[in-house]
Amino acid sequence: MKTIEIIGYRRANLGKNDAQKIRQEGNVPCVLYGGNEQVHFYAPVILFRDLIYTNEAHFVHLNIEGEECQAIMQEVQFHPVSEIILHVDFLRISEDRKIKMDIPTRLVGQAPGVAKGGALVRKRASLKVYAFPKDMPDHIDVDCSALDFHHSVKVGDLKFAGLEFLDPKQASIAVVEVPRAAKLAEETAAATPAAGAPAAGAVPAADAKKTEAPKKDEKKK
Repeated sequence: MKTIEIIGYRRANLGKNDAQKIRQEGNVPCVLYGGNEQVHFYAPVILFRDLIYTNEAHFVHLNIEGEECQAIMQEVQFHPVSEIILHVDFLRISEDRKIKMDIPTRLVGQAPGVAKGGALVRKRASLKVYAFPKDMPDHIDVDCSALDFHHSVKVGDLKFAGLEFLDPKQASIAVVEVPRAAKLAEETAAATPAAGAPAAGAVPAADAKKTEAPKKDEKKK
């Protein structure tokens, strides 16, 4: 997995007002967990571009005023309207301890259902993985080359050495869905009787004569 360097500076003061001032100056308030103490620091927002706005996972090499360590981004908070990064949590890691990470999925292979007009839909953009740092991938390739209409790849179908998937095994990652137009055509065909077949409830002509009420004899003049 690739590593991105984040250079940070310890915060002299904590609190909402100080955090707001840090953001106004183009920085992001952060906390590093793990180890003997929590480290509160801030870093330039531009350094987070390749870490957050990407379709791959990364390790982080933190350099906080000369103190360096390996970490992963554990959580990021955004402003609900402006989408500005409000806060980032990091977790210190070591090679001899397993970690949990959200790893993006990538759909590969040509699905037969798509060639027939279906749509390949990704149900899970990422999967929660538990593994040693050395085994963590940048992304998870999901093979869709066997998917026909209504078929899906589930979490339980994935087999990668050294990786444990924490999502439910029955959860779908990708599925080939039938287009709405094709569904309507199937429903119409199922509801329309075959040519020459009597409609539901209709009485055959031969039987209709038998069930016809007899006419009364006309009165003789």
